[in-house]
Amino acid sequence: MRLLLLSLLNGLSVAALYFIVASGFTVTFGLMRTINLAYGSLFLLGGYVGYKAGDLTQNWYVAVIAGSVAAAIAGAALQQGVLDRLRGQDMRQALVTIGLSIVAADLLLAVFGGLTYQFTPPEWMQETVSLGGFGGYPAFRLLLIAFSVFIGAAMWLGLTRTRIGLAIRAGVDDREMLAAIGVNPSKLFVVVASLGAALAGLAGVIGGTALSISPSEDSRYLLASLVVTIVGGMGSIAGAAVGALLVGMLEQIGLLYFPHYSIVAVYLVMVGVLALRPQGLLRGTA
Repeated sequence: MRLLLLSLLNGLSVAALYFIVASGFTVTFGLMRTINLAYGSLFLLGGYVGYKAGDLTQNWYVAVIAGSVAAAIAGAALQQGVLDRLRGQDMRQALVTIGLSIVAADLLLAVFGGLTYQFTPPEWMQETVSLGGFGGYPAFRLLLIAFSVFIGAAMWLGLTRTRIGLAIRAGVDDREMLAAIGVNPSKLFVVVASLGAALAGLAGVIGGTALSISPSEDSRYLLASLVVTIVGGMGSIAGAAVGALLVGMLEQIGLLYFPHYSIVAVYLVMVGVLALRPQGLLRGTA
């Protein structure tokens, strides 16, 4: 029972991390219909820049800000310099961003080396929360779960209850009409892309704190974001939450009961969703 409880909590914390990463990807890929397969590189960039900033200042909060800002700048440059110019050309967007991700991975490897890094959070986040007779659990992971709920609620409210969210959804369906009422769709999408990239960079620092950051993490989190978005539903924040929960739980419960095939279970679920409900479990932008 103790192992099962710990696996469930680990599944929730991993799902929370996947959701933070995938929420930005859901907006750019699912809502804006922009194929950015360099998204994992933004996660890695945020993690590495955050680690260096935190190491220099000995301040975890500075690491969070630095990682998010670095990824946001890179995401905005990528959207304005590459993706917006290839709007509507899905295959070219995919091929170009794959190439950019390979280049970015090699550059990051050359600059930061092949070592594995881990962040040290503030002392109050390093405490252990008692679970009664089941032992203790790291406070940081519980905070990660709560923070992901906050991120999800903020994004849902932003997309469904604000004029900017309405403009984003309108720009996806009819850019010309949005431009006719005085809104520049290209600039709006750059802002959205930078916010999505900032979430990837933020997740890089948080993931490096809860787990670690290493050269191979970009592919892992890109694939996780793809699976979460496909399973949950394109452009749906609630769907991303459901997809992240399924993926995180399957991974951790699978590691407990069938460790050699846990990753297979995740992709079997994705295949099943694509076969039975190609639009994903949930639809829309809410």
